[in-house]
Amino acid sequence: MKIDNTIDEFDALGNDHIGTSSNTPMRNDAFKLSNEEKIEIIKDDVRHIMETLGLDLTDDSLNGTPNRVAKMFVKELFSGLNPEKRPSASTFENKYKYGEMLVEKNITVYSTCEHHLLPIVGKAHVAYISNGTVVGLSKMNRIVDYYAKRPQVQERLTIQIVKELQEVLNTQDVACVIDAKHLCVNSRGIRDIESSTVTSEFGGKFKEKATRREFLDYIKLDTKFS
Repeated sequence: MKIDNTIDEFDALGNDHIGTSSNTPMRNDAFKLSNEEKIEIIKDDVRHIMETLGLDLTDDSLNGTPNRVAKMFVKELFSGLNPEKRPSASTFENKYKYGEMLVEKNITVYSTCEHHLLPIVGKAHVAYISNGTVVGLSKMNRIVDYYAKRPQVQERLTIQIVKELQEVLNTQDVACVIDAKHLCVNSRGIRDIESSTVTSEFGGKFKEKATRREFLDYIKLDTKFS
């Protein structure tokens, strides 16, 4: 009965999309195995799942699926778990003395819900105000992608992006808003295909009403290039 109660609690936690920490929960031995060793283990696990579901893995279409899924998990979808993949965000002196906020909007987010391992797809909008240093624009996209490439909850992803840029730029004046669709909501459970989730994290000057309003107005701009 005690085990059943615990399982019910975990199910409720996942269905409500509750995150337990702003850091991705990782075991101390998370990197004891090489990528190749992880792929071999995951391949066997995926094969077992498919066989349990009754699929015939001798079929040409299914035969290679366990290996493809294992490689995708380790090298693509969850590659952001590996600290070696953390982008090296070089900073530069703000020689042109640009003192207003810099906004990188509509950064594509592809992530995976950690409760059901289904996709999270959306856009991130990131901004900062220089404290004497600037970062290459593409690095902002890479930081978003790095933290997205792991089992996630959207709240944690938003916080991790802001914390990373605060550390890189040595300033608290960083903000992030993410608007994303969760397939665990859209394709299962309530199956509401129209809803999306918006999260935000504001640091430093972005906690001030006027600065936050300016940032939100920027990301509403309809940017089109023909």
